[in-house]
Amino acid sequence: MKELEELNLPEALRYAEDHEWARPEKDRVRIGITDFAQDQLGDIVFVELPRAGDAFERGAQIGTVESVKTVAELFTPLAGEILAVNAALEGSPELVNQDPYDKGWMIELKPADPAELDRLMGRDAYLQMLREKK
Repeated sequence: MKELEELNLPEALRYAEDHEWARPEKDRVRIGITDFAQDQLGDIVFVELPRAGDAFERGAQIGTVESVKTVAELFTPLAGEILAVNAALEGSPELVNQDPYDKGWMIELKPADPAELDRLMGRDAYLQMLREKK
């Protein structure tokens, strides 16, 4: 497993306590799990995602991520409607391990309240949270 200093935690993203990241892109937000989360899970072998058109409240479970070690629940850090899911993960779930912020993204969401993004942590606050939990 990686040391905290080795983690890839882009400055431009927002982070949730449940280890999801969110990146605003015009009228939508792309969401996935952080480098820390994928590293803790180990080799990811299956990803279950919601369907486009489904709507969720902030903090709702929207799927699961299965690794050789465990099954982890996936939560949405923002309320809104699912606009797209990353279909590439169906045949290549390892993309989450290889590239969690680009090829391994999970959903795109139209936020019910774009201001919810401001409630998520910046890089430094997320890293501090990880240090405190160690």
